[in-house]
Amino acid sequence: MAKKRRNREPVTLRVESISHEGRGVARDAHGKTVFVAGALPGETVIARCYRFHRRFDEARVEQVLEPAPERVAPRCPHAGVCGGCSLQHLDPAAQMAHKQSVLLEQLEHLGGVRPEAVLEPLTGPLWGYRHKARLGVKYVEKKGLALVGFREQGSPYITEMGGCEVLHESVGRRITALRELITSLDARARIPQIEAAVDDSQTVLVFRHLDPLSDADRRRLADFARETGLAICLQPQGPESIHPLWPEGGVTLSYTLPGSGIELQFLPSGFTQVNPAINRAMVERAVALLDPGPEDAVLELFCGLGNFSLPLARKAGRVHGVEGDEALVERARANAERNDLGNVTFEAANLMAGELAGEFMEPAFDKLLLDPPRSGAQEVLRQLDLERVRRIVYVSCNPATLARDAGLLVNERGYRLLRAGVMDMFPHTAHVESITLFER
Repeated sequence: MAKKRRNREPVTLRVESISHEGRGVARDAHGKTVFVAGALPGETVIARCYRFHRRFDEARVEQVLEPAPERVAPRCPHAGVCGGCSLQHLDPAAQMAHKQSVLLEQLEHLGGVRPEAVLEPLTGPLWGYRHKARLGVKYVEKKGLALVGFREQGSPYITEMGGCEVLHESVGRRITALRELITSLDARARIPQIEAAVDDSQTVLVFRHLDPLSDADRRRLADFARETGLAICLQPQGPESIHPLWPEGGVTLSYTLPGSGIELQFLPSGFTQVNPAINRAMVERAVALLDPGPEDAVLELFCGLGNFSLPLARKAGRVHGVEGDEALVERARANAERNDLGNVTFEAANLMAGELAGEFMEPAFDKLLLDPPRSGAQEVLRQLDLERVRRIVYVSCNPATLARDAGLLVNERGYRLLRAGVMDMFPHTAHVESITLFER
């Protein structure tokens, strides 16, 4: 168990490498491993340990004595404290090289597989890219002010910040205004979070409140919405309780996929990819890799609201999407109807179950696309009848579980790993999003 000690003296460390989560890896004078936040390979730094374990310690950089060539000045003044970003001090090209290295290393070490070719990384805007976020809110009584933002690195506390460089500017440039708004409310101490959702042209803020709001608070929030041009929703309980405050009729959020002429509607609290530029490029790459034709029946697992299913349906003879969240399945069906696609169907099923059942388990598909959560897709890949499936595209947000599943597909199901590559869905973080192609 980790132990915290106070007044630990700073130490000088030589950083040897960088960990998968983006921290420098060094050894102290006794040979003990130290993970150093804010340090890069090849650097000599002065760091202070803040958490101690039996096999390793954790530290933060206090001074860089010998910087690495890849070190850059962070654009955000809160970098190094805020948990929203962990790699702003690393050159963007080096960030991508690190992420690609993590992907290939995990595939080989955890899955025992190597891709026959490495795909060119997908990159996009470095700033203002984040269109979905859940911001913590905390009113600090002693200071008489509210904090709004991401939590500090390795801490439950909310960062004291006045803006955010990675959030869409409609939100990132209004952090101070949101703090002032919360401070002005009667319910200032009873609002724990704000969820932000930005589509192609609109921004919605969902205020979670633990107690009913006074009429005065509702007026203050509505006035803020009118003055800023943002839409505001209220959430008194779970996601199903979300309802519009201003405009009273609410707004309809949607995004387009120009490559296929698809428009998808979504709810403020519903899952969508946070980075629309990378999402568009990712969908185009996934469709190109799977290469469906009019004769193909395509199965998509973990299909969400149809982000891949509908573009695939433009090219395939038939597409069947499966998703565990019934609300997302209904949203996918509505999106298919709205885009006049009659060759795509959807099914609600728990894809993590020990014993799977459903239409998707029948050997009726030629190609497969899957985009699972961080836990991966081990259960469904073990049970699925893949007799007819010639080609698989796997989109992953966790290289460790991807590697495990890739090993299963190659070593147990007879596929070859043809291509693998990373996509910069979350610039300035250690998050690795990837796409792989399997074939037999």
